[in-house]
Amino acid sequence: MNDEFKIEVAISFNRKGPGARRVASSEVGANNDAPSGRLPKVTKLMALAIRFEKLLAEGTVADYADLARLGHVSRARLTQIMNLRLLAPEIQEAILFTPEIQAGRDPVSLRQLQPIALTADWKKQRRMWRSLTDRHRSKVSGTSG
Repeated sequence: MNDEFKIEVAISFNRKGPGARRVASSEVGANNDAPSGRLPKVTKLMALAIRFEKLLAEGTVADYADLARLGHVSRARLTQIMNLRLLAPEIQEAILFTPEIQAGRDPVSLRQLQPIALTADWKKQRRMWRSLTDRHRSKVSGTSG
Protein backbone atom coordinates (compact mmCIF):
# COMPACT_ATOMS: atom_id res chain seq x y z
CA MET A 1 0.00 0.00 0.00
CA ASN A 2 1.35 3.43 -0.97
CA ASP A 3 1.00 5.93 1.89
CA GLU A 4 2.37 8.79 -0.17
CA PHE A 5 0.07 11.69 -1.01
CA LYS A 6 0.39 15.27 -2.14
CA ILE A 7 -1.15 18.31 -0.44
CA GLU A 8 -1.41 21.69 -2.09
CA VAL A 9 -2.27 24.72 -0.01
CA ALA A 10 -2.29 28.27 -1.35
CA ILE A 11 -1.04 30.74 1.24
CA SER A 12 -0.26 34.33 0.49
CA PHE A 13 1.77 36.66 2.72
CA ASN A 14 1.73 40.01 0.96
CA ARG A 15 3.55 43.07 2.21
CA LYS A 16 1.89 46.48 2.09
CA GLY A 17 3.87 49.41 0.90
CA PRO A 18 4.58 51.62 -2.07
CA GLY A 19 2.89 50.26 -5.15
CA ALA A 20 0.41 48.14 -3.20
CA ARG A 21 -2.99 47.92 -4.86
CA ARG A 22 -5.60 50.19 -3.33
CA VAL A 23 -9.27 50.02 -4.22
CA ALA A 24 -10.60 53.45 -5.04
CA SER A 25 -14.19 54.17 -4.08
CA SER A 26 -15.06 54.65 -7.76
CA GLU A 27 -14.00 51.02 -8.41
CA VAL A 28 -16.51 49.68 -5.91
CA GLY A 29 -19.45 51.29 -7.68
CA ALA A 30 -23.06 51.11 -6.56
CA ASN A 31 -23.07 47.35 -5.99
CA ASN A 32 -24.39 46.72 -2.46
CA ASP A 33 -22.71 43.29 -2.43
CA ALA A 34 -19.25 44.85 -2.69
CA PRO A 35 -17.13 44.60 0.45
CA SER A 36 -17.07 47.78 2.50
CA GLY A 37 -13.63 47.19 4.02
CA ARG A 38 -10.97 44.58 4.58
CA LEU A 39 -10.34 41.99 7.24
CA PRO A 40 -7.48 42.75 9.63
CA LYS A 41 -4.37 40.65 8.99
CA VAL A 42 -4.51 39.05 12.45
CA THR A 43 -8.07 37.90 11.73
CA LYS A 44 -6.83 36.07 8.64
CA LEU A 45 -3.86 34.65 10.54
CA MET A 46 -6.11 33.47 13.39
CA ALA A 47 -8.32 31.60 10.90
CA LEU A 48 -5.21 30.17 9.26
CA ALA A 49 -3.85 28.95 12.62
CA ILE A 50 -7.15 27.17 13.32
CA ARG A 51 -7.07 25.55 9.87
CA PHE A 52 -3.44 24.50 10.30
CA GLU A 53 -4.21 22.98 13.69
CA LYS A 54 -6.99 20.94 12.08
CA LEU A 55 -4.63 19.72 9.33
CA LEU A 56 -2.16 18.61 12.02
CA ALA A 57 -4.86 16.89 14.11
CA GLU A 58 -6.19 15.01 11.06
CA GLY A 59 -2.68 13.88 10.16
CA THR A 60 -2.92 15.60 6.78
CA VAL A 61 0.46 17.18 7.55
CA ALA A 62 3.04 15.74 9.89
CA ASP A 63 4.35 18.83 11.67
CA TYR A 64 5.10 22.57 11.61
CA ALA A 65 8.01 21.98 9.25
CA ASP A 66 5.62 20.48 6.68
CA LEU A 67 3.22 23.40 7.08
CA ALA A 68 6.06 25.89 6.71
CA ARG A 69 7.27 24.21 3.53
CA LEU A 70 3.76 24.13 2.08
CA GLY A 71 3.21 27.79 2.97
CA HIS A 72 6.64 28.92 1.78
CA VAL A 73 7.34 30.56 5.15
CA SER A 74 9.99 29.95 7.78
CA ARG A 75 9.28 27.65 10.69
CA ALA A 76 9.74 30.67 12.96
CA ARG A 77 6.98 32.58 11.12
CA LEU A 78 4.71 29.55 11.27
CA THR A 79 5.32 29.28 15.01
CA GLN A 80 4.32 32.94 15.42
CA ILE A 81 1.07 32.23 13.59
CA MET A 82 0.38 29.04 15.55
CA ASN A 83 1.04 30.89 18.84
CA LEU A 84 -2.33 32.58 18.28
CA ARG A 85 -3.92 29.25 19.32
CA LEU A 86 -2.41 29.80 22.80
CA LEU A 87 -4.67 32.80 23.36
CA ALA A 88 -7.68 32.51 25.66
CA PRO A 89 -10.75 31.38 23.67
CA GLU A 90 -12.58 34.69 24.03
CA ILE A 91 -9.54 36.59 22.71
CA GLN A 92 -9.42 34.26 19.71
CA GLU A 93 -13.12 34.89 19.17
CA ALA A 94 -12.66 38.66 19.42
CA ILE A 95 -9.88 38.48 16.83
CA LEU A 96 -12.00 36.36 14.49
CA PHE A 97 -14.96 38.73 14.75
CA THR A 98 -13.02 41.99 14.50
CA PRO A 99 -14.99 44.31 12.20
CA GLU A 100 -13.65 45.08 8.76
CA ILE A 101 -11.17 47.94 8.53
CA GLN A 102 -12.60 50.85 6.58
CA ALA A 103 -9.42 52.91 6.43
CA GLY A 104 -6.05 53.15 8.11
CA ARG A 105 -4.02 50.60 9.98
CA ASP A 106 -5.13 47.39 11.59
CA PRO A 107 -6.09 47.86 15.25
CA VAL A 108 -3.86 45.00 16.44
CA SER A 109 -0.74 43.41 14.95
CA LEU A 110 0.69 39.93 15.28
CA ARG A 111 3.73 41.47 16.96
CA GLN A 112 1.51 42.99 19.68
CA LEU A 113 -0.22 39.65 20.25
CA GLN A 114 2.92 37.53 20.70
CA PRO A 115 3.64 38.54 24.33
CA ILE A 116 -0.02 37.96 25.19
CA ALA A 117 -0.08 34.54 23.52
CA LEU A 118 3.11 33.49 25.30
CA THR A 119 1.60 34.29 28.70
CA ALA A 120 0.32 31.01 30.15
CA ASP A 121 -2.25 32.54 32.52
CA TRP A 122 -5.50 33.29 30.66
CA LYS A 123 -6.56 35.83 33.32
CA LYS A 124 -3.36 37.78 32.70
CA GLN A 125 -3.89 37.39 28.93
CA ARG A 126 -7.36 38.93 29.29
CA ARG A 127 -5.93 41.92 31.20
CA MET A 128 -3.20 42.39 28.59
CA TRP A 129 -5.79 42.13 25.78
CA ARG A 130 -8.06 44.71 27.45
CA SER A 131 -5.11 47.05 27.87
CA LEU A 132 -4.14 46.64 24.21
CA THR A 133 -7.66 47.18 22.88
CA ASP A 134 -8.33 50.09 25.29
CA ARG A 135 -5.17 51.82 23.99
CA HIS A 136 -6.41 51.39 20.43
CA ARG A 137 -9.88 52.73 21.30
CA SER A 138 -8.39 55.80 22.98
CA LYS A 139 -6.24 56.50 19.90
CA VAL A 140 -9.27 56.20 17.62
CA SER A 141 -11.49 58.39 19.79
CA GLY A 142 -8.70 60.93 20.35
CA THR A 143 -8.67 60.62 24.15
CA SER A 144 -5.68 59.68 26.20
CA GLY A 145 -5.89 56.56 28.32
